[in-house]
Amino acid sequence: MNTQPQIQASEDRQDEARLRIAPVEIPLQLNLFTRQTEPLKLEVVEAPEWQEGEEVELDEGVSCVWNESKSQVIVSGFGCFLSKKSERMLVKRPDGKVIHQFPFFRLSEVIVGSRGVGLSSDLLEELCKRGIRIAFLSGGGRPYAMITSPMLNAVVTTRRAQLEAIKDKRGLELSRAVVKGKIRNQAALLRYSGKYLKTANPPRYEKLTAAADELHAQLRRAMNVQASSINEVRHVLMGIEGICARAYWEAVQEILQDKVEFMGRVTRGAQDEVNSLLNYGYGILYAQVWGAVLNAGLEPFAGFLHVDRPGKPSLVLDLVEEFRQPVVDRVVLAHVNLGEPIKLQNGMLEAETKNAFADKVMARLLSPEPYRGKHYQIRSIIQQQARRAASYLRGDASEYRAFAFKW
Repeated sequence: MNTQPQIQASEDRQDEARLRIAPVEIPLQLNLFTRQTEPLKLEVVEAPEWQEGEEVELDEGVSCVWNESKSQVIVSGFGCFLSKKSERMLVKRPDGKVIHQFPFFRLSEVIVGSRGVGLSSDLLEELCKRGIRIAFLSGGGRPYAMITSPMLNAVVTTRRAQLEAIKDKRGLELSRAVVKGKIRNQAALLRYSGKYLKTANPPRYEKLTAAADELHAQLRRAMNVQASSINEVRHVLMGIEGICARAYWEAVQEILQDKVEFMGRVTRGAQDEVNSLLNYGYGILYAQVWGAVLNAGLEPFAGFLHVDRPGKPSLVLDLVEEFRQPVVDRVVLAHVNLGEPIKLQNGMLEAETKNAFADKVMARLLSPEPYRGKHYQIRSIIQQQARRAASYLRGDASEYRAFAFKW
């Protein structure tokens, strides 16, 4: 078997710089002709420089995220085609050229992130047999379909553990971590925004500093909440979160007072510029977190901090909390402070404003942030955090730590 990929000379130098293909010995397989077992040699991507959760772009529209010795393949190029060959998944360009080959035993999931991507029924069958999920996301990142095998025990195990955790300390500890992460990020964003006022306007700087200090005081209260389950103290944590929300949004008013009129946070039915941007940005963020929750095998409608209601993705709302400030609020404050136009029509954002702001939020999702000793794109951090939540709920990890951005 020829283990060398067919690469044009002009592309060979680029690929050699980032990938090394080598035959790897894996467990025995049965030879249907000799009826004897023999080792199976496959082309395997060896990437010693890859770190867990790091996203590596293999070609335009095709990237790979390495997670715990397996990879998450994201395909988002119009005309790309996924197929099966022997023990590998092939990714082809529209002209039929093979971009890359992935051994099945190295795959954890395949994500189709754009329109116009095709795949063969043979590949679909093989992925389902091996328990490899296939998710389909819209252009905005919202999951609209997922194909899995009904025998995918990993999802069953994760969801059973998730549903049971509402009755014990796992649900409480995850909820406290979520509240802690949100409050820390609120305080961090206030300090980040206030540093420019330290010399320009000391009184306003002192107000933001006092608000950040109050948030940290409430954070200590939240971490001291003790109970045997989240159901016993949900109202306490939500009360602390409410106090923090008031202090935070009053401080945001202080930041924006010279730029635009902002009277406070309005969720539904907002008709002012700032709240309209916030609500639209949160919608994009919800889609990203929802996709990550599904990819991690979690049930999006069974949360802990947010109560269950029909049609309410309470776990998505739980896990989105730690990303509101670093992803959306920071972009809104920058958009307003830079004097970018915000056009409304009948109380809603005009298409031009939506597109410009959405581009900024998506760019923020692609920007790197420090995380567990490395730098990763925020969208990759969201995926990792959902997986860490799943690991914690299954008992595979001793704790769950919310993401905290550095200011």
